[in-house]
Amino acid sequence: MITLQTADNALKSFYLDAVKDSIDMKANPLLAKIEKTTQDVYGKDVKKLFRRGFASNVCAGTETGDLPATNSNDYGVMVSTLKNLYGTLEISDKALRAAQGGDGAFVNLLNDEMQHLIKSASFNLGRMLFGDGSGKLANVLEVDADTMFVDSVNCLVEGMNVYFYNSKGERISNLASKKIQKIDRVNKTVYFNSDDLLEIKMAGVTLGCTVSLQPAKADEITGLEALFSAQTLYGVSKNENSIMNPCMEECEDITIGDIQKMIDTIEETSGDKVNFIVCSWGVKRALVEHFRENHMTTNSMELNSGYTALNFDGIPIVADRFCPSGTMYFLNTNDFKLHQLCDWEWLEGEDGKVLKQVPGKPVYTATLVKYAELICERPCGQGKLYNITER
Repeated sequence: MITLQTADNALKSFYLDAVKDSIDMKANPLLAKIEKTTQDVYGKDVKKLFRRGFASNVCAGTETGDLPATNSNDYGVMVSTLKNLYGTLEISDKALRAAQGGDGAFVNLLNDEMQHLIKSASFNLGRMLFGDGSGKLANVLEVDADTMFVDSVNCLVEGMNVYFYNSKGERISNLASKKIQKIDRVNKTVYFNSDDLLEIKMAGVTLGCTVSLQPAKADEITGLEALFSAQTLYGVSKNENSIMNPCMEECEDITIGDIQKMIDTIEETSGDKVNFIVCSWGVKRALVEHFRENHMTTNSMELNSGYTALNFDGIPIVADRFCPSGTMYFLNTNDFKLHQLCDWEWLEGEDGKVLKQVPGKPVYTATLVKYAELICERPCGQGKLYNITER
């Protein structure tokens, strides 16, 4: 007979490894390229040494003259707090009892819940990879009588509970989270129920405000955009450490010459090579159109994670829904590490069980947890083309 204990054992013994592999290796092609490690984790923080340039320990000299003087390497320390990542599945008591009719129904129930959890984790981790750590989803452009207009809906989905921040980056504290009812992706409009929209307007949400998934800022992993927008990265000032400054250039109509120039600039600046390029869907379409107009062959390549990418001189170009519009990132994934206290694990109670009843409700929940932070040890080896005209 299928029991709550059976479900608990299945989650711990059978589903956990499958979930780890699906989230770490199949959720996002960029995430799959980044090494996961427990190194450099000290308590609740990640502390990573970085070298400020190279010491001049090799030089020419005379046959009988003094040996070259040695210069010690100049090191700094990057410090960032491990972020708390959670994923929750929910099974109603009614669904659990309905599945007691046979093993097949029970397996189908758990499979459906796990697939939903994996899909949710893939969405949010992919979104965080391209964010700045603040949890910002979109900028508010206007709130009228019926809806809210935003600059982008790529990070928004129906049913999502969101918070609002004012133009100073402060959360509008007298406004609770609101659930998105519908999204018009063509016109970039977001719909709430009438009462929620009225509260949003009364709270002063208008142009300059932002939509966020987080009730507090800086709770998410430090994504790619933080490399290009933050003045202080991992506790290190960019003004005082040139190695912390990535390469950036504005580009209107994307060409292979623009791509090659950025690759060359990064190699000249950092001494290493780009091995991964990621862009928005609109930029990829513009690039494909450039190839077509110039009668150039568009070659593709298979990635180890199972994704397909455009092949640019051996470098994969991948389009991602969460990459900001008009943007192309040039990355050396060897410079990135996802530092973690542990891999995904179930949050267990004192009794060792992972499925717990929600107090006062006929519902059981289980929570996946991971404490991790993304660190780029050499930001100067990364690049970005922005304001590209999309197709």
